[in-house]
Amino acid sequence: MALLTDNISIKTIIGLGSAISGDVHADGFIRVEGDVDGNLESTGHVDIGREARINGNITAQSVVLGGIVLGDIYAPNQIKLLSSSAVIGNIFTRNLEIEENVIFHGHCIALKKEEDFNQASERFSNELSIRSKAV
Repeated sequence: MALLTDNISIKTIIGLGSAISGDVHADGFIRVEGDVDGNLESTGHVDIGREARINGNITAQSVVLGGIVLGDIYAPNQIKLLSSSAVIGNIFTRNLEIEENVIFHGHCIALKKEEDFNQASERFSNELSIRSKAV
C-alpha cells in the first residue's frame, strides 16, 4: 500500500551527522537522517532513516521509521516500522505495518474507522494523564 501523503517533495532534511536539540515544526514532508532531541511535528509525511535517533514525540499524517524513537508516534494515516527500527513509546494510527525484527515497547492503537480511532486515542490519553497525576 502506498503512503497517503499530500506532497511527495521533501521540504525539510535533517542530515546524517546533524543533531538538533529542541522541538521541530515543519510543513510537508520531512526526512530525518540525524538526531533530534525534542518533539517532531509535521503537517505531512515524516521519513526517519536507519541511523536517525529521535528522543521525543512524533506527530504527522504518516511516518516511515527506520531508526530509533524514544517517544510516542501519532500518525493517523499510516505508520510503517522497518526491520531496523525500534520504538519505546506508544503508537496511534489507523493503518500500521510492521516488518520482522522490529523492537516495540509500548501500547498501540490501530483502528481503521476514524470515529473508533479518535475515541480510543482520547480514552488512552485521558488514562495516561490520570496515571501520571496519581504518581
